[in-house]
Amino acid sequence: MSDRKTIADNGLGSPQASDRNAIAGNGLGSPQASTTTDRALVGADAVARALARAKQAGASEADAMLLEADSISSRVRGAEIDFVTQARERVLGIRTFVRQAGGLSCGSTSTSDLAPATIDRMADEAVALARATAPDASAGLPAGGFASDAPDLALFDPADRHVAIEARIEDARRAEAAARAVDARIVNSEGSQVSSEFRSVVYGNSAGFIGSYESASHALFSEPVARENGAMQRDYWLTAARRLDRLEDAAAVGRRAAERALRRLSAKRVATCEVPVLFEPLVARSLLGHVAGCVSGGAIYREASFLAGRLGERIASELVTVIDDGRLPGGLGSRPFDGEGQPTRRNVILDQGVLKTYLLDSYSARKLGMKSTGSAARGAAGSPSPAATNLWLEPGKLPPEEMIRRTERGLLVTELIGMGFNPVTGDYSRGAAGQWIEDGRVVHAVEEITIAGQLGAMLAAIDLVGSDLLWAGSVAAPTVRIANMTVAGS
Repeated sequence: MSDRKTIADNGLGSPQASDRNAIAGNGLGSPQASTTTDRALVGADAVARALARAKQAGASEADAMLLEADSISSRVRGAEIDFVTQARERVLGIRTFVRQAGGLSCGSTSTSDLAPATIDRMADEAVALARATAPDASAGLPAGGFASDAPDLALFDPADRHVAIEARIEDARRAEAAARAVDARIVNSEGSQVSSEFRSVVYGNSAGFIGSYESASHALFSEPVARENGAMQRDYWLTAARRLDRLEDAAAVGRRAAERALRRLSAKRVATCEVPVLFEPLVARSLLGHVAGCVSGGAIYREASFLAGRLGERIASELVTVIDDGRLPGGLGSRPFDGEGQPTRRNVILDQGVLKTYLLDSYSARKLGMKSTGSAARGAAGSPSPAATNLWLEPGKLPPEEMIRRTERGLLVTELIGMGFNPVTGDYSRGAAGQWIEDGRVVHAVEEITIAGQLGAMLAAIDLVGSDLLWAGSVAAPTVRIANMTVAGS
């Protein structure tokens, strides 16, 4: 079933009927609920109330976001349940702008209490905070171009709400049992964990836009421990999707996790050398995360990225095409509009190695003299900032096995450890573990090593891209090979 959402660009002076799946525009000067009642408002009514009060209090512009979420999670170790948690979140964020000499000043507040009197007080306080803040010539709502459509992005299956927590716990048990059944050397586990979250977002602003959507996300994670000759190793596998029926089978997750743990047994260190380095999909996606951070408008206008000022330049191999698409059906980063009501869209960041765009919200776009890319991300509280949605590296045609066969001597990275990336310079250094390759085949596991390079040079040196694109979150990559990196070992 499709996700539920309605987008209206109606001018908030034209009320419409609404229910929990429809958003109505309400006259900003006439809040529907009386200030004499403490009954909590719901959905669009709470957002409309906040906007109306902010305008009455003197805001030149305002927006508000209501986020409501229900989540469950559970972890099983062996046959025992480690924990079961259930949580509910409800936050209304109000952001106001007041015009002063030199631009608009901004103030924001948030509350989980949706009583009309509380909403009024928080809107008043947001305006007061804005008046006390220094103006900024780049601040304010987008000038226009708000989302006017409601595409079916397959974000939510209502039937999943009725799946009992006991059924999800049983999935964790199945993953655990399957992992332990693979081999007698699987002796323990860090646990198999399941989670589900159901989320509702309503966003509106004083420019007349109001919209809503519902979404869900589900995940299953397994992390078994293997032992041999007194040494222990762990590894993991996971699956994540918008719908429960799109998750990988629980037993298959457990088996894959166990196989990954087993292949790390009898790990050795290697001598320091410079060799080709292959990144498996689960770790290759971290490279894309670094790229996304370096093309974020905030990093660009602050000149805190080595990619600042390099639009139109070739910064990577011709094999590298990187896409961010906020409207990918079923994508874990998909949504019909961004944190400022702009329509999300497909942005080609790298096209055959050429840097084509930065990721921009309206603020960073103004700072750079450019236009928003529909990339504003925000929680209910605070201000938006640009971020990726569904980000991936276009796959090639080679299976990973063939990539290994084409590597005479090198390293296959299966895990990265620690943080070691400088976006200003691009310098990259991470602890790693993986598999050593000799004569085109894996010969033993490797641990206690560090891999190092410079991200720009690494992107330019990608000489093989696999066909095994893996989605296990909102960032995806296939196996990639970098022709030469420093591997520091013994």
